[in-house]
Amino acid sequence: MARQRTRLKLSKDKARRFSLKRQLLADSEPAKGKLGALRIIEKLGYIQIDTINVIERAHHVVLRTRLPDYKQEYLHQLLARDKKIFEYWAHAASFIPMRDYRFYLPTIRRKPKPGSWSDEWTKKSRRLIKDVLKRIEKEGPLTPSDFGDVKNRKRGTWWDWKPAKAALEVLFWRGELMIKERRNFQRVYDLAERVLPKNVNRALPNEEEEKTFFIKRALGAFGIATVQNANRYIGVSGRLDKWFDIMKDTGEVSEVAIEGLSRPYYVLKNDLQSLLNHKPRVDNRVYLLSPFDNSIILRDRTKALFDFEYSLECYVPRDQRKYGYFSLPILWRGRLVGRVDPKADRQGKVLIINNLHLEKTLGEYNAFITALAVALNNFARFNACGHVALSKQIPLRIARKLSSLLS
Repeated sequence: MARQRTRLKLSKDKARRFSLKRQLLADSEPAKGKLGALRIIEKLGYIQIDTINVIERAHHVVLRTRLPDYKQEYLHQLLARDKKIFEYWAHAASFIPMRDYRFYLPTIRRKPKPGSWSDEWTKKSRRLIKDVLKRIEKEGPLTPSDFGDVKNRKRGTWWDWKPAKAALEVLFWRGELMIKERRNFQRVYDLAERVLPKNVNRALPNEEEEKTFFIKRALGAFGIATVQNANRYIGVSGRLDKWFDIMKDTGEVSEVAIEGLSRPYYVLKNDLQSLLNHKPRVDNRVYLLSPFDNSIILRDRTKALFDFEYSLECYVPRDQRKYGYFSLPILWRGRLVGRVDPKADRQGKVLIINNLHLEKTLGEYNAFITALAVALNNFARFNACGHVALSKQIPLRIARKLSSLLS
């Protein structure tokens, strides 16, 4: 069957707004409660876990952005008690829907690349790995702190992990151990057979099933995406180019063009009519996006669709930062209109706004500032802060208008 040629041309605004709707941002009814949190994870395919805590950690922020009544215990319950999600590598370390488990089995069962550091370390550490596994078999769930370190150990690779921690991670990557829960953010490891629900599908997918699944995952989450976007959305998927060609030939995906962008974009056939009929509603809410939010995690995609160049500057030397240590992109009315750099002073119960930068194309300044004040007040409460404080770095014109609206 001949490949389908581009049949539909979209404006960038239409493509962007449809993608935001699929990401459960803007023009989407807010989810509610613990089941709402599960629905978000299942829709997006994963929620990235991150350790930085100048504000609440990324996984909580991503969920709270889409779930106004979000509580942190929802994630704990979904992982430890309900077993509706599990931890593994997706785009990075992530919470993943348990119903997707079987499609990660090819990655779980893949052996390290011969000659790689991990391959060599695993071969040299077989006894240690076996002993760590035996302890968990006998004693039950354990954390890295339950294992001792080696005296006078030479520091090196694997983030300076102690040997037992490295062994735990090897067993985790191989699927022999899973994360039962987190205690004070520390992983608790247990045997996979004691963590996995009895009814979870453990059938190993063939290559076509696996690759097709990850294409549908990426396009389902983004609504519209390039092959390159899909390759990187869930990194363990591997290259999907060949399988896009097959799905184009079978009619399962449709190719579209976006005005001003050279690369072809794709949409699931079942979503094509929704894309054509989508008429976004006016949404005046301001969304403060985590740097690890699924909607902006692919920076080149963000630049292409939103005309917004973004990078996380916490890894940049202080004197080279332009927008702040942990700036959050600001989403309003379907566009990224600025960046805010917050820090939660938990002891003083103050959300400090270190920096605020707005795009020149913002428009409707007064309406935006009013919506931003609401978002910042709500974000302060989410971070257990009683009020918001603006730093002197914020332009005086903005600070005067905004401070009158903040709690």
